[in-house]
Amino acid sequence: MNINFDFKVIEKETQEYWENSNCFVATENKDGDNFYCLSMFPYPSGRLHMGHVRNYTIGDVISRYQRLCGKNVLQPMGWDAFGLPAENAAIKNNVPPAKWTRENIDYMRVQLKRLGFAYDWSREIATCHPDYYRWEQWFFIRLYEKGLVYKKTSAVNWCPNDMTVLANEQVIGGCCWRCDTPVERREIPQWFLKITDYADELLESLDQLDEWPEQVRTMQRNWIGRSYGLEIKFDLAEADPSNGQANGESISVYTTRPDTLMGVTYLAIAPEHPLVLAAAKTRPDLQAFIEQCKRMQTSEAAMEQMEKEGVATGIEVLHPFSGKSLPVYAANFVLMAYGSGAVMSVPAHDQRDWEFAQKYNLPVRQVITSAAGETIDLTSSAYTEKGVLINSDEFDGLDFDAAFDAIANALESRGYGHRQTNYRLRDWGVSRQRYWGAPIPMVICDNCGDVPVPEDQLPVKLPEDVTLQEGSGSPLARMPEFYETDCPSCGKPAKRETDTFDTFMESSWYYARYTCRDNDDAMLDKRGDDWLPVDQYVGGIEHAILHLLYSRFYHKLLRDEGLVKTDEPFKRLLTQGMVLKDGTKMSKSKGNTVDPQSLIERYGADTVRLFTMFAAPPEHSLEWNDDAVEGAHRFLRRVWKLLTEEPVNQTLRSHIALLPDADWSSLGAAAKKQRFELHSLLELANRDIAKYQFNTVVATAMKMVNLLAQWSIEESDEQHSGVALVYTEAVTILLRLIAPIVPHVAHVLWQQIGHEGDILDSGWPQVDTTALVSDEIELVVQVNGKLRDRITVAADAPNELIEQAALSSDNVARFVEGKEIRKIIVVPKRLVNIVVG
Repeated sequence: MNINFDFKVIEKETQEYWENSNCFVATENKDGDNFYCLSMFPYPSGRLHMGHVRNYTIGDVISRYQRLCGKNVLQPMGWDAFGLPAENAAIKNNVPPAKWTRENIDYMRVQLKRLGFAYDWSREIATCHPDYYRWEQWFFIRLYEKGLVYKKTSAVNWCPNDMTVLANEQVIGGCCWRCDTPVERREIPQWFLKITDYADELLESLDQLDEWPEQVRTMQRNWIGRSYGLEIKFDLAEADPSNGQANGESISVYTTRPDTLMGVTYLAIAPEHPLVLAAAKTRPDLQAFIEQCKRMQTSEAAMEQMEKEGVATGIEVLHPFSGKSLPVYAANFVLMAYGSGAVMSVPAHDQRDWEFAQKYNLPVRQVITSAAGETIDLTSSAYTEKGVLINSDEFDGLDFDAAFDAIANALESRGYGHRQTNYRLRDWGVSRQRYWGAPIPMVICDNCGDVPVPEDQLPVKLPEDVTLQEGSGSPLARMPEFYETDCPSCGKPAKRETDTFDTFMESSWYYARYTCRDNDDAMLDKRGDDWLPVDQYVGGIEHAILHLLYSRFYHKLLRDEGLVKTDEPFKRLLTQGMVLKDGTKMSKSKGNTVDPQSLIERYGADTVRLFTMFAAPPEHSLEWNDDAVEGAHRFLRRVWKLLTEEPVNQTLRSHIALLPDADWSSLGAAAKKQRFELHSLLELANRDIAKYQFNTVVATAMKMVNLLAQWSIEESDEQHSGVALVYTEAVTILLRLIAPIVPHVAHVLWQQIGHEGDILDSGWPQVDTTALVSDEIELVVQVNGKLRDRITVAADAPNELIEQAALSSDNVARFVEGKEIRKIIVVPKRLVNIVVG
């Protein structure tokens, strides 16, 4: 036996054993005892960072724990391989993105294996492989045929640095989510998926996700943003609503505050609105304003922060109740793609409208007052609270709810409005004007329009041997050999779509493809029913809206196509905290990164895994600490030394076979006490690991090691009968507790104490409740509420004997001597409090 702690040998031999034994290759269990654990797959950037290590260690610990609990576990790994970083690296290094990406995958795969993660590598996928994106193209065409895909020219978020379109969810603080460049507004043709058709289901089924963090569910609810209001029609001034009927051309607006309708003093419409475009033909100032707005950002965050500007169009509308004329302004804060491209403006009760009215000297008309009678000052800001209506004719005195119904009824009866449900969510724009992505499988024909690529011509393969130039956009648009084709419908010369898919398309269904990666004839098969939904998903909260919302939507599309049976992709979600150093997130730009590879070389994979699990609960941020890494390494060396040195190791090897038939009732008093301590700690560990509180599980394991270091294995007398057996039981419990976290050390030590099987198949340790029934208990003794001693008494001792034992304590006697004992309070199994005066 090698008693030296050579972690490099330990980890190398263990990993070879796992690979040669196919330990982590999963097969479907038709009995339903499957457990699918998945961590969000990485972008192959070249090297793992500590965020990766923490994320994947958490997932691996969960997987190994579930396997020890008897589950049939699937834990796959793959690569989110398309994306802009590969293009940027290709330009910088003068190498094709495909070559750069695949070399990175090969390197990072070695890193992941070096960390000992229990992945089923037979299911590995890379989203840049045609065998993968072929099915994405096929499904896109199926959605197109079902009317869930459409193409339109629209104002989009444009990143001038990456030269591509961004979805609203990819614009953060007015900047590109990837490169942090300020985003502009442009109008170009785009392909969209109708996620809005699923808005209600996406919102309502959040209630079923009771094992997701509430923060994530709240973020998705807010992003979907369902609201209830009225669609209201304002006739152009040429129309005459005096007869109570709408007629002529009009502008429609949506509002959730119909109670403020009588306070409307102007309408604001988008610069791209048809009425503005028509007026701009004779208005150079309007035309200049339109051009200025084309260069503005379109994200909500950016639009809230920018200065509100507008130009009077010269158009007027009529108020649907009063018939008064209201001016119409082209405003930079209104987007044509949102609703009707028009909003009603109530300066007295909306802060944005108030600021605009102050700037352009527009009227401010109060129509809401405080129900509590508080004074309202509209000279400094708008009053935005709900209250009681005033200056609203027949609606005066109504509260919000009553006003909503009364105004809705009045508008509906006159043909000027109706109740409507709206959503903040917009359809998902999936076109990207980049090269390194999956080609969109459509052909553009002058005669037939947009035509899907026939199924027998899929996949539309991305040319991989290309040279990229900085600032030149996608080379696909300059490659006739790619885009020149014949129309599948009429056979005439046509052009292939040169946009590629948003990379979130690939990551929205990869979890399902893992279940049947080897199927070349179908996107998914019935094996998905054995594994889905994913039992445990692990990833960062930064994906709450982008990836997680898209995946939920895509899963419902797969369900409605009959490819999966479940409604949701992920049953339980764990969002791990960030890895910090010096109080801030690790990043190359800040120069505060830690290289996992150098740590592995210096301390071993188990030390790195142990530190990341012990330093903080999974959901909390982890503060890097070099001393704590050293401490984790010392702990492993201590465990190794404790269990491999003689005579302990020989005792363990000779007692292992006795454990299954052990008669625990015949233990001596010392052994019973030790077993009580052991199973009390195991009870704590089992409670914590069920909640994935791995840091406290490690803390409990450390306490067990402290006990083992104190315990004797010598059965010197009757009182110590069985201590060697209890010691052996404690070691088997300890190794199984730490096996998910430090699997290499646990695997080797399991063999070295005499086991022949794999610790992964040994079963998770269970508490023996009979061990927790102690013949003796320890009680705290207080004098006037202050701790003075601890006593040990029989578990069934009557209060009289407990009181005598407490008073017999030498330390207690010092505090009661010469004083009157007024009463003695015995709290069963907890404490004795002696009250003196």
